[in-house]
Amino acid sequence: MGLDSRPLSKMLADVADGHIQLPDFQREWKWDDEHIASILATVTMDYPMGVVMTLETGGPGGRFKTRPLQGVQPAEDVQPEQLLLDGQQRMTSLYQALKSGRPVDTVDQRDQPRALWYYIHIETAINPKADRESAIRSVPESKVIRPLGRRAGLDLSTAELEYEQGYFPLWLVFDSDGVEEWQWGYTQQDEERRRLWLQFKRAVLANVIGYAVPLIKLEKETPRDAVCTVFEKVNTKGVQLTVFELLTATFAGDGDYTERYDEEFHLPDHWKETQGELSAAYPALSGLQNTDFLQAVCLASTYHEAGVPTSCKRRDMLDLELGDYLRWAPAISDALHWAGDFLAEQCVFRAEDLPYRTQLPPLAAIRTVLGREADTPDARAKLARWYWCGVLGEQYGGTADSRFPRDVEQVVTWLRGGQEPDSIQEARFVVRRLLSMNSRNSAAYKGVFALLLQQECVDWYYADKPIAGDQVADGTVDIHRIFPAAWCDKQKIDPARRDSVVNKTLLSGRAAKTLGKHAPAAGLEILEQETGIRPQWLDDALLSHAIEPEALRASDFDTFFARRTDVLVRMIERAMGQRAVRNEAEESA
Repeated sequence: MGLDSRPLSKMLADVADGHIQLPDFQREWKWDDEHIASILATVTMDYPMGVVMTLETGGPGGRFKTRPLQGVQPAEDVQPEQLLLDGQQRMTSLYQALKSGRPVDTVDQRDQPRALWYYIHIETAINPKADRESAIRSVPESKVIRPLGRRAGLDLSTAELEYEQGYFPLWLVFDSDGVEEWQWGYTQQDEERRRLWLQFKRAVLANVIGYAVPLIKLEKETPRDAVCTVFEKVNTKGVQLTVFELLTATFAGDGDYTERYDEEFHLPDHWKETQGELSAAYPALSGLQNTDFLQAVCLASTYHEAGVPTSCKRRDMLDLELGDYLRWAPAISDALHWAGDFLAEQCVFRAEDLPYRTQLPPLAAIRTVLGREADTPDARAKLARWYWCGVLGEQYGGTADSRFPRDVEQVVTWLRGGQEPDSIQEARFVVRRLLSMNSRNSAAYKGVFALLLQQECVDWYYADKPIAGDQVADGTVDIHRIFPAAWCDKQKIDPARRDSVVNKTLLSGRAAKTLGKHAPAAGLEILEQETGIRPQWLDDALLSHAIEPEALRASDFDTFFARRTDVLVRMIERAMGQRAVRNEAEESA
């Protein structure tokens, strides 16, 4: 890699021939009329326009699906020699305005589509006191601008009108025959125009024809992740490309697949079909992202290749070959269907109630590695424990992908008779955390309600059977406070305890409406009168929610809170298979 320069004429010729193309992950050209006029002024003054970067094709970093720059129509059998990584907007604008021989498809200041020709006014361009951009003039495809109010019109619809008004068509600049013919028509039998033309030729045309583009050329040996990193660093104003977008271009550029099946592999179509099947069968998986799927494929692929999973970070996913994806994607899809059933067993039925979406890639990879070994009662119990240690120990927040390979390796080993994985040994639940668990932003908060469903909690209004997953999925049952907020505020209950998960449970909208803003003692009486439920049956329903009936019937918040905390902690300890941290001394230890 080094800084060089290349004639603009040669660069645009290579663009026109298709020898310079774009990697398909490049977003569309989008410069407006104002930007195009500015770059044209820059080139006509021989001012630097910034470095352009290309990548030589034929190496591992250049195996992307490619496409010509917008407006270019090369021959079908042309293969690109260079991929344009930085400079798309500039080179496309210059190609369309100076080389294509067609109007430039752009937009105006109001973002309305326009097809424009670009001219340069000769007298203004050679005036050293004039702003060069003021010499650049865009006109509609008809080459006629109608007068509007005080704005003068302009008609350049014939060559004679161009000569008469002194506007040189910039799309002729690299067409020597076209320039000569235009010059002859402009200068014939007019000494003043000959003088203007000679100045224009030296001060403007010579700059454009001799313009050198600063160029950084990456060799074909440059690895793919380095290419993507370089691309994103030089495109800092754009939105970062995702791994999925980059692999879409990479897989579509796989010549072996295209030759074998006579079509390109389109990753978005494959993912859309996979995601649709998963979401239809398991609403809890409807939030699964394409990157989650790619991480799971990467984990499974590297595990079977090396015996242990390697990292599944961005760089590793970019190294996925289409063959590896095609081999492991079906297995990961099957594993995610299995994971949907596993989540239902843990009483997670909706995407918004899934504690950690980030647990799905390692879970799917573990299932792919183990196959039916994951279905024995012992393996199922161990996987549930690993899952709950991750949820209640809140281990998968932030950037958890560095944990994934270790989890896959160690959980698989554990299920095959080895020692407990680090994720279980390191998991801790601190009792005081209950005070700050007050919304679905917390994975452990969601986990508590799933555990209540697991112990078959019963609705207080429809107390004949446990709350079902479909009631949660369709929103019939949701999370509500036990002691109403208005009552708590009136009694000056600490907001942290008022909003804590300890003071919340799963209830139908009908039950919550009946309880209203009353003190629990009054609310329970109203509920009994309205439903006809016997007090002892309602007490049994309260117990299924880890609530002591006596404290609630007495509207004794402090006793209720302390006793329910104890019951919830024991429930959490059972799920994690280990003792919670109850005080500062234990926490320090």
